[in-house]
Amino acid sequence: MDVINNLMGGFATCLSPYNLWMAVLGAFLGTMVGILPGLGPSATMAIILPITFGMDPTPAMIMLCALYYGAMYGGSTTSILVNVPGEASSVVTAIEGHQLARQGKAGTALGLAAIGSFFAGIMGTIGLAFTASTLAEFSLKFGPAEMFSLVLMGMFTIIYVGGKDVTKSLMSMAIGLGLGTVGTDIVEGKDRFTYGISELLDGIDFVILVMGTFGIAEVLESAEEFMKIVPMKVKFRDLFPKIADIWQCRWAIIRGTCVGFFICCIPGSGPTIASFLSYGVEKSVSKHPEKFGTGVMEGVAGPESSNNAAVSGAMVPMFALGIPGSGATAVLLGGLILYGLKPGPMLFVENADFVWAVMASMFIGNIILIIMNLPLVPVFASLLRIPYGLIYPAILIVCIVGAYAVATGLFEVGMMLVFAICGYFMKKGDVPAAPMLMALLMGPMMERSLYQALNLSHGSMLVFIQRPISATLLSVIALMSIYVGIRSFRGKKAAIQEAEE
Repeated sequence: MDVINNLMGGFATCLSPYNLWMAVLGAFLGTMVGILPGLGPSATMAIILPITFGMDPTPAMIMLCALYYGAMYGGSTTSILVNVPGEASSVVTAIEGHQLARQGKAGTALGLAAIGSFFAGIMGTIGLAFTASTLAEFSLKFGPAEMFSLVLMGMFTIIYVGGKDVTKSLMSMAIGLGLGTVGTDIVEGKDRFTYGISELLDGIDFVILVMGTFGIAEVLESAEEFMKIVPMKVKFRDLFPKIADIWQCRWAIIRGTCVGFFICCIPGSGPTIASFLSYGVEKSVSKHPEKFGTGVMEGVAGPESSNNAAVSGAMVPMFALGIPGSGATAVLLGGLILYGLKPGPMLFVENADFVWAVMASMFIGNIILIIMNLPLVPVFASLLRIPYGLIYPAILIVCIVGAYAVATGLFEVGMMLVFAICGYFMKKGDVPAAPMLMALLMGPMMERSLYQALNLSHGSMLVFIQRPISATLLSVIALMSIYVGIRSFRGKKAAIQEAEE
């Protein structure tokens, strides 16, 4: 009952005209971000984040969250119509969705994607409301030792769910941890790795890193592949699937919702992983798995439901534990910190009105998106006709202005451009940037918890195994390390065998 009462209070806050307008604006921007290839919610939120500095935290976070799950909706449009995923999590949707479009069933595919996304968004938000508050209450039992082990597990999870090359994920994480040490030592108050540069005393700014490695780097990579895309025309009357089609996909929508939500409750995962897993689940339970790849409706409904439920799932560890569940929630976490809020269990105590208003806004946002996406699909698809030569310079200008706004200095702009070049080469080398981003956020947190735990135990490392919760988390880390090691070894062995053949 407490959850329901809190949600009612949240609805009262987010239904104010200004907050409602922020939800509409975020949903609209997110949909466009999902439609346009080369962008993503992480990059866009990083670009917009500096603009929200002067805003109240509640409407700012409502807009950013709406942008996040709006991008999940929008990504399906170009995947189905032109076989160009606007968002990474929509890659799977393109496999079946575009085949349906070629068969004259584009409207059916778009309608199923929208309906599945709506159901998953609503159910995922319900799961977020009940799970996050419960997890937050449990996490109040966490001391410094438990927090250190939890953050450490979050980092190992990033490696566990990351790409096939564990070495590259570890490399990216190591860079992020190194960047997290720049600035003033939290223990002794001494300067670390500042090299006499006063702008580095406060450390590497999270926004600068994100805009460089995600925003501009994405633009640089995408600009290499200028494409003239002619989208398929979809009539409004064809946008709605038949009742029989919806009924046929009902279990796929439910399974996708469950997979997306629970997978993304694990820190370090994300909608992309969830959508691929959902597609695999649908193929494994199908009576005709051989038809997958030829235009199967369940192959659209399941993954699209999964990547929208994943948004709510990724927010569970962010709100309850202060640990990002994905690259996009890492940006949201950075936003919370910049707004002066403390992510984690105390957020539900000190800023309860804020939390429940944001959660309630997600219900409203999903309603806005279902109303917006179905009739406006032809309009959104026409955005692809805008020359990329106009889009990319505009993004670069916004990033530069945003970087300057962070500290009103050209040093930060130069730093962002350096990170952009580094991010570009990381993409070329297939080195994931998400581990670096999350390590930058979680590194100082882990360092602080380690210092506090050792201080309380008078320097004894046994404190991490003497406390049951911490010991359990470390055991999970050990098992994950063994599994990752075996997976890496088998991958290298298979690569060697293929090379010999």
